[in-house]
Amino acid sequence: MHRFYLPPENCRTNVLRLDGREAHHGLHVLRLQRGETVTVLDGAGHRYLGEVQDAGKNSIALAVQEKTFTPPPACPITLLVAIPKGKIIEDIIQKAVELGTHRIIPLLSERVVTHLDADGAENKREKWQQVAVEAIKQCGAAWLPRVETPVTIPHFLARQEAFDLPLVGSLQTERRHPHEWLREFQTRHGRSPHNAAIWIGPEGDFTPGELSAIEAAGARPITLGPLTLRVETAAVYCLSFLNYELALP
Repeated sequence: MHRFYLPPENCRTNVLRLDGREAHHGLHVLRLQRGETVTVLDGAGHRYLGEVQDAGKNSIALAVQEKTFTPPPACPITLLVAIPKGKIIEDIIQKAVELGTHRIIPLLSERVVTHLDADGAENKREKWQQVAVEAIKQCGAAWLPRVETPVTIPHFLARQEAFDLPLVGSLQTERRHPHEWLREFQTRHGRSPHNAAIWIGPEGDFTPGELSAIEAAGARPITLGPLTLRVETAAVYCLSFLNYELALP
């Protein structure tokens, strides 16, 4: 079944209207006709089964036939990832969506070649958020991850955000398997983490200074095995582990 996205504020009536990008796809690519049934995702846990009521020139009206809700994951996962070269970040965002990530924070680390001013950073964020939208439509995820504006590591750390289980992939310091950190947390607190974060550095890893600051903020260094992984591989590796251990019911 074809899937579309509408933000929650546009899903408050029994007739949903697709316009803009979504209508163009439905009208000119899928060529939807009156009476066909599609799914609409609002990115906030709701799925709507809608029947095409009217397919106009620039919009599609859908009569809601059924509405379901998927609860959020018990442990939201935040991915903090250094921006790699080219469009690799788009692949990372797509895979992060498929693996149930709650939030994606692109990092401007010292070894990242990308330099952005305020306008450029916001333009990138909007583009990458749309990548996440397309990804939930492809995989059927009920929750849309928030892609934040690229930020430097010092600026993010200055927010002093707290995570139950913050992990950082590292090639430099004494490291442990993420499973060990998880079991240690569960033993100490008698429960699973309520939220988690994973830091993934650029090609060549975080600088020693960056890694020191990240660990000083509470992140536990983890090993990803004996091989040096690409940024996108490291992200999928870590998110797969956290999704299996923490996010799946």
